[in-house]
Amino acid sequence: VLLFEKDSTRTRCSFEVAAHDLGMGSTYLDPKGSQIGKKESIEDTARVLGRMFNAIEFRGFKQEHVEQLAQYSGIPVINGLTDEYHPTQALADIMTLKENFETLKGLHLAYCGDGRNNVASSLMLICAKMGINFSIYSPKELFPSEKICKICEPFAKESSAKIQISDKIEVIENADCLYTDVWVSMGEENLKDERIKL
Repeated sequence: VLLFEKDSTRTRCSFEVAAHDLGMGSTYLDPKGSQIGKKESIEDTARVLGRMFNAIEFRGFKQEHVEQLAQYSGIPVINGLTDEYHPTQALADIMTLKENFETLKGLHLAYCGDGRNNVASSLMLICAKMGINFSIYSPKELFPSEKICKICEPFAKESSAKIQISDKIEVIENADCLYTDVWVSMGEENLKDERIKL
């Protein structure tokens, strides 16, 4: 089941095509087609879906929701996006690097954009695990959280990945790949923060 609290053309189509190509059926539940978080708790929804389906792909607002689905459903749950992580996006990005460079270990991926967002966190984590050097260039106000930095530290140490975060453009010098993203994340479009300037 594809359980979407947040609409997305690419995410929905990617999962539907993948399911079809692997010989699976899929059911799409959009924000209006489900009572999750309204008349039904996450826990109840998880238990019901776990009895009817073999896996859940969840695209939603909160990381805690995907974790509750995994805890109570009894089936695999795939994180298609939450406020903290976007692992399927990171996997697709790493696949693109593999297609273009063949060898991943030792590459330098530089990210320019809001370092606090789910894409930056997921890229930092997967790079730390795979030995890909990773740099974030953003204003200090948009640096990633200490939480994700601490999660990545032991993985980077084990894989010999170098993680750098800076508001100085030099951090992206000699990058093999430049990843650009927005400076204002989804849901913040109307914020006017004069402190954040490049």
